[in-house]
Amino acid sequence: MFEWMFGKKQTPQERLRKNQRALEKTQRELDRERLKLEQQERKLIGEIKKSGRNGQMRACKIQAKDLIRTKKNIQKFAKMKVQLQAISLRIQTVRSNEQMTQSMRNAAQLLGTMNKSMNLPQIAHISQEFSRQTDIMSQREEMMDDSLDDLMDEELDDEDEEEVDEIISKVLDEIGVDLSNNLIDVPGEVVTEGQTGARVAVKEDDDLQARLDDLRR
Repeated sequence: MFEWMFGKKQTPQERLRKNQRALEKTQRELDRERLKLEQQERKLIGEIKKSGRNGQMRACKIQAKDLIRTKKNIQKFAKMKVQLQAISLRIQTVRSNEQMTQSMRNAAQLLGTMNKSMNLPQIAHISQEFSRQTDIMSQREEMMDDSLDDLMDEELDDEDEEEVDEIISKVLDEIGVDLSNNLIDVPGEVVTEGQTGARVAVKEDDDLQARLDDLRR
């Protein structure tokens, strides 16, 4: 009656298979998100190059920060997938152990039928040990979930500012852009076709160096 009302109770093997399928599905979803982030990474690199060609160094810096965040998220997804794979492997091990334990139970029942008075303390001890190890594995999975939450809470800190400058310099070197040739009076302003023949007024060397230092900060 209760099975009709609430459904058939799942066996431990069925629960393990269900959890393993859920883990595999999650891994596929992580792969899809990682691919999206990698596409975003390539797009940001292209935008940094474009801003560098146009002399928009302020935009370069903002885009470089976004690129660092994207790279960190890609690394997080990769770590999460590795951890999920490790959990899936442990579940597979538990399934094997459960199958082995079930076989031992069947053997114990057969021996009990042959001789009901036979005492099987060793099999009972193995069953108890299996239950204990299963509880330990559950506790470790909870600890791993907490660790994953901590990873996702990490944010970009001040130490990444140096990496921002390195990314900008590397991208500008790749496209052959000279910072001194892209400086204009208004930061972020792009020279239009009508202004091609016009010369930009340049101050003394000390003022030019000061502006370069401001752009790199």
